[in-house]
Amino acid sequence: MHIRTFVAAAVGLGLVTLSACGSSDDGGSPQSGSKTVTLVSHDSWAVSESVLADFEKRSGYQVKVLKDGDAGQAVNKAILTKDNPQGDVFFGVDNTLLSRALDNGLFQPYEAKGLDQVDGQYQLDAGKHRVTPVDYGDICVNYDKKYFADRKLAPPVTFDDLVKPAYKDLLVTENASTSSPGLGFLLGTAARYGDDGWEGYWKKLRANGVKVVDGWEQAYNEEFSGSAGGRKAGADRPLVVSYASSPPAEVLYGDPKPTTAPTGVATGTCFRQVEFAGLLSNAENSEGGKALIDFLVSKTFQEDMPLNMFVYPVAKGAAVPAEFTEYGPAAEAPETMDPAKIAADRDQWVKSWTSLVLK
Repeated sequence: MHIRTFVAAAVGLGLVTLSACGSSDDGGSPQSGSKTVTLVSHDSWAVSESVLADFEKRSGYQVKVLKDGDAGQAVNKAILTKDNPQGDVFFGVDNTLLSRALDNGLFQPYEAKGLDQVDGQYQLDAGKHRVTPVDYGDICVNYDKKYFADRKLAPPVTFDDLVKPAYKDLLVTENASTSSPGLGFLLGTAARYGDDGWEGYWKKLRANGVKVVDGWEQAYNEEFSGSAGGRKAGADRPLVVSYASSPPAEVLYGDPKPTTAPTGVATGTCFRQVEFAGLLSNAENSEGGKALIDFLVSKTFQEDMPLNMFVYPVAKGAAVPAEFTEYGPAAEAPETMDPAKIAADRDQWVKSWTSLVLK
């Protein structure tokens, strides 16, 4: 949701990515009275230190966080280790990968306290409660404003624009087989052009010089000229697949802080992403895991989340910071896709995409 696009750059700015675990029974089972609960996530997990400390104080659990790369990589690893999981709760599986996790029995059912306050449109497993929605966001192409202004070239707005000669060799995206935003972008094109048209679109995109890298971190912070990291790295791609919420992160974490976002969003290239958390099927500390999931949908966490992971809350009435809505409003008309359609066609689409784009 992931979003989350700037956590790596924000370490040390009041965010926490790992809570030290001093409990003597770290890793023990509920029967042994474990007071450590382990959250497995993608690399972009973050929460304000004070908010996590309050949860730990109230619940009596210490939270240990294990990060396993981009969301696609993290989900795949969680499936491979499901019989002997690394932790108790997995956060970061999204609607593009949800069926893969569910079909592989990754989660056990749990109906979170406070779920009645979560907007129904995000409850994609409502009848079974194997996962709990936590956030949503939009995967979109971002552009480097200065690059286009210097060349008096209008930035792209739509998927159609990206294959035009004016934007040749400008776009970098993530591998759809290993990266959540990369897969989301592929699904966005499939939603836009349909079963019969998306492959032809990608042939045009490849002919127009699209560059593919493994994950978001590399694409955004090493290849994209509009990001703070990309500028330091001498990046030369002014278009990147990222999130609609990336521009406010550039403002809030800029040093010096800019008065306006240096990056913009091609609003006609967005795909709606919903992120979930679930209690792992073989969790050692299931009671701690349930408490942690309750925390993730609580108003306290939901309101803390936007400026830490740069995603939108799913809880009704959760306030979103003014800076967030000013620089990174959610897309008005993002592409979407029925989860059943994703489940039926995703793997074949990724296989075809790999043959088309990477070989």
